[in-house]
Amino acid sequence: MNISIVIPLLNEQESLPELHNWIVKVMTSHNFSYEILFIDDGSTDASWSTIEQLSEQNSNVKGIRFLKNYGKSQALHAGFAKAQGDVIITMDADLQDSPDEIPELYNLIHKEGFDLISGWKKKRYDSVLFKNIPSKLFNWAARKTSGVRLNDFNCGLKAYKNEVIKNIEVSGEMHRYIPVLAKNAGYSKIGEKVVIHQARKYGSSKFGMSRFINGFLDLITIWFLSKFGKRPMHLFGALGVVMFLIGFVAAGSIGFMKLWKLYHHEPTILVTNNPWFYIALATMIIGTQLFLAGFLGEIILRTKSNEERYKISKIIT
Repeated sequence: MNISIVIPLLNEQESLPELHNWIVKVMTSHNFSYEILFIDDGSTDASWSTIEQLSEQNSNVKGIRFLKNYGKSQALHAGFAKAQGDVIITMDADLQDSPDEIPELYNLIHKEGFDLISGWKKKRYDSVLFKNIPSKLFNWAARKTSGVRLNDFNCGLKAYKNEVIKNIEVSGEMHRYIPVLAKNAGYSKIGEKVVIHQARKYGSSKFGMSRFINGFLDLITIWFLSKFGKRPMHLFGALGVVMFLIGFVAAGSIGFMKLWKLYHHEPTILVTNNPWFYIALATMIIGTQLFLAGFLGEIILRTKSNEERYKISKIIT
């Protein structure tokens, strides 16, 4: 199979028939073998009924329905697990991503050997104040932190080589950083393509300003995990040892000065009346806790098992 198109959605019943017909037209005109995977992330409208109807009309349409809303990352995770195409295309269901971009995205992966191509909505039709400016700031921070030179991390229109999506773990709210996850997994040929951004035709956006706050928090998380996720002892253990030694040396110095003054019959105070003693003691305790945190992190990494991340109620195959 040439292409798997993975489409996460939440309450997009009006746009689904038009999006489906548009995709089919593009696939047919280029003689692609394909599948369309709709991932219903707990919609409360008639989205799932619409997907069932489309599946009856077109055997290439498949669907997964979550019991409730788990988020876009979990929807993509489920779609990636089921996708069988040589090239995986992800796009949003709101008609803001154009299926006409798919053939060129496919060629960049299949013929030019890219591991991942990310769309860049260079000209946007969103609110300048509430989306464009925060998005530019977010993308700048993501570039500086991750080292991945993309202009639009948050664009839903992306293309992947099959082996890429099978070898990365999209969890939490990390869908924004799939290119970073791919880079950390060893896939370095990551490109970008300017794509058409269209104004929303039906409904309203499901994302508010909170997504940028969450995005920055996730950026810190993924930076930390990429640096120390597989070796927490290198960070917590090292900090713990340094702090413990500082506290130990400070406490030893306080004790030594106490003995020195007593030996020379100089006036002195009780060690427990010296505030520096408690600072040194607290430093030793914190150092010990950090060391234990690193040690426990290493144990967890070696014993963790995959946990249930979402519940699926229905599947169309």
